[in-house]
Amino acid sequence: MSSVKGGPKGHPGPGRPRCYDEAEVLDKALQVFWRQGYEATSVDDLTAAMGLSRSSFYSAFGSKQGVLIAVLQSYSHAALQALEQLAKGPRDQAVKAMLDALSGSSGGPRGCMLVNCITELAPHHEEVAELGRRHLERIEELFAKALSPDNPEVARDKARALAALAIGTLTLRKSGMPPESIATALEAARTILAT
Repeated sequence: MSSVKGGPKGHPGPGRPRCYDEAEVLDKALQVFWRQGYEATSVDDLTAAMGLSRSSFYSAFGSKQGVLIAVLQSYSHAALQALEQLAKGPRDQAVKAMLDALSGSSGGPRGCMLVNCITELAPHHEEVAELGRRHLERIEELFAKALSPDNPEVARDKARALAALAIGTLTLRKSGMPPESIATALEAARTILAT
C-alpha cells in the first residue's frame, strides 16, 4: 500500500494525504480506458472504477489526461520489462518470443493499450505521441540486440520491420483474423527477416 500525495509528479495537493495502492487504482483506470477508449471515458467512470472521490482523483492526477499518462507510463514500463526478459534468450528463441508477446496472437480483440492510444490520440496529443515513440524505439532496440548482440546497429532496419510487423498484427487480430493465421504470418516473416 503506497501513500499517494498530490499530483502524478508527487507535488503535494490540498487536504490530508490519501492512502491507497497506486498500482491497483491505475490498473482499474487502465481497464476502463482499454474497454471504452479515452474520449468515451468520463471522470465519473474513472472515479467509480478507481474507488476515488473526485477531490482525491484531482488531487492525485490533476485531470483525466493526467491519469491516462500515468496509466500509459505504468503499462509501458511493465510491457518493456517483460520484453527485456524475453530478449535475453538465444537469438531465434528471443525473436520468436518477442513477436508472440507483442502480437498477442491468442489474445482477445482489445489489442495493445498503448497502440490503441497512439491511434486514437497521438495525432493531437504530443505527450501520448512522445510516450509512444519512446516505447516503440525501445522495442526496436530489444529486437536489434536480440538479432545482433555484438553490434545492434547493423540490425536496426530488420528490428524496425519486426516491430512494425508485430504491432500490425494487432490490427489483424482486432479485425477478427484467426490466431493460427496470424501465427503463420509471423513465422513466415520471422524466417525472412531474422536471417
